[in-house]
Amino acid sequence: MNLEEQYKIIEFADFGDERGNLVVIEGDGMDIPFDIKRVFYIYGSDSEVVRGSHANRETEFLLVNVSGTSKVRLADGSKEIIVELNKPRMGLYISSMVWKDMYDFSKDSVLLVLASRHYDANEYIRDFDEYLSEIQKGKK
Repeated sequence: MNLEEQYKIIEFADFGDERGNLVVIEGDGMDIPFDIKRVFYIYGSDSEVVRGSHANRETEFLLVNVSGTSKVRLADGSKEIIVELNKPRMGLYISSMVWKDMYDFSKDSVLLVLASRHYDANEYIRDFDEYLSEIQKGKK
């Protein structure tokens, strides 16, 4: 599977009115293709910080900058794509086995992450060479 098939930009509906904005994200195939098992968010990082720097063997993710902006670099060993998350109703779906780096956080950035699995340190690949080796094994 090539990198273009492993991520998707999702625009969520904005139900805002004169009282303010309301964005709803639903799992189980409604807006994102998985049940949400874990939620976390990253804030207080500056433009020099790089978060992530790993791939997950099984977990899928949805990233939303609910405030501010950040960039996400996705890589699969042969190609890389950079996505700027700059709207609170814009989500980035990332399938499993995609290398990801989150960086260039604005001062007001709050990056919300929804995950398809509970945390399991054993399914993280934190070394890029090991990641490339597993990708090659999977292609055989």
